[in-house]
Amino acid sequence: MNLAQNLVDTADRSPDGIALRAGGEEIDYASFLASARAVGGALLELGVQPGDRVGLVSSNVPAFPIGFYGALLVGAGVVPMNPMLTQREVSYYLEDSGASVVIALDEVAQAARGAAEAAGLKVLELPAAGPADGQLDGEPVTDPVERGDEDLAVILYTSGTTGQPKGAMLTHHNLDTNCRTTVEALIRTTPDDVIMGCLPLFHVFGLTCGLNAAVASGASLALIPRFDPKAVLEIIEQQKVTVFEGVPTMYGALLDTDAQADTSSLRTCISGGAALPVELLHSFEKKFEATILEGYGLSETSPVASFNQPDQDRKAGSIGLPVPGMELRLVDDNGEDVPAGEVGEIAIRGEGVMAGYFGREEATAESIPDGWFRSGDLAKVDEDGYFFIVDRKKQLIIRGGYNVYPREIEEVLYQYPSVAEVAVVGLKHSRLGEEVGAAISVRGDAEIDVEEVKAYAKEQLAAYKYPRHVWVVDALPKGPTGKILHREVEPPSDLEVE
Repeated sequence: MNLAQNLVDTADRSPDGIALRAGGEEIDYASFLASARAVGGALLELGVQPGDRVGLVSSNVPAFPIGFYGALLVGAGVVPMNPMLTQREVSYYLEDSGASVVIALDEVAQAARGAAEAAGLKVLELPAAGPADGQLDGEPVTDPVERGDEDLAVILYTSGTTGQPKGAMLTHHNLDTNCRTTVEALIRTTPDDVIMGCLPLFHVFGLTCGLNAAVASGASLALIPRFDPKAVLEIIEQQKVTVFEGVPTMYGALLDTDAQADTSSLRTCISGGAALPVELLHSFEKKFEATILEGYGLSETSPVASFNQPDQDRKAGSIGLPVPGMELRLVDDNGEDVPAGEVGEIAIRGEGVMAGYFGREEATAESIPDGWFRSGDLAKVDEDGYFFIVDRKKQLIIRGGYNVYPREIEEVLYQYPSVAEVAVVGLKHSRLGEEVGAAISVRGDAEIDVEEVKAYAKEQLAAYKYPRHVWVVDALPKGPTGKILHREVEPPSDLEVE
């Protein structure tokens, strides 16, 4: 099936249902579909054929979902891009994916225009609210172009922790089954729900669990161009948001803001994208009287692979159980199952796992050597089958031959008064190989004595684990979803690692 069929079906069932809310305006499902059909017609006019790739550059405004579903309607694969990318970066995405046309929000189209012009491509610019009647060339399309389950729907580029970003190829089947799992088994979304759309739609979490889940269930998506805790709280109160989806740093920002709002409409909060510190989970739930359910997934898995599901026991600090249609196991470097209770790399198999990396057969074979996708995440599993992330494989610190998992140390430091955010990293050491360091930011105007922080950590952790070096930063580096980027954390230039 074509993923866009979900929009057609929902518009047929409830044409007057509110699909998108943004800037005080509301767009019903009939209007959403009509705008997407107009975009589809304009793409056909520009020569787009089924199987072609179409770039999409937009923030979280109606232009994104309209452009996204417009491209799907004509059978194109969509390449979503962060609107903050430079012209050089957009050029890389367009060239690597072989895109033939770019859809861009007119407010942020400069980089897209420049990259498209350099590549000899055409740009279809859209206003934030989507195209007005008769604005676009071409006859609006009607029915979605028929696509096979394994046909490409989206190319999502990974963050590129090593080398250039790679494009994960997600099929119509990948995305449809994953959003339906989200709707039916996890969030239990209905047409009465309003989902907070502050996760970037160009990222798989916001795309699947926000936009696609809302469309499949007929729910409403309340969009905000950029995350701001005060603005988010205002929208939750004004729009009676029932489902909030975010990454841990978003929950931390909402917890820290002094803004007041009525958030009693919230029935479910979803956390993903990175491990949620247990202390943050408990503090947020106490303040907002809302339950957070933590899940796990990657761009390469569409994304949801495991989840603390509503009708099962929730375990704080756990990423839950595998979701329907997905399997998880822990393996060693040879692909063999690790003994019970031991740390292993999460390997994933199932209907959400990508078709591979676009144009990179070698990288695909390396990441899926035996039908199981290697996540790069280290975890343990308990006697009930619940998975607990230990850390990223690449973030593992080896100090004097001992494995040190940054997340364990971060969990301890989050409990220290006035600590807002933490990133524990390995520092090169001539004798030990690596030493443990911690960059912290503080809440508000609070002051912290780093020697006291180190003493506190020393009391809580084994001698080889506690951070010998702690420094305070104004803010930690983050990716577009708000995820802390450990690889970009740098110690002070005058720090002597001894």
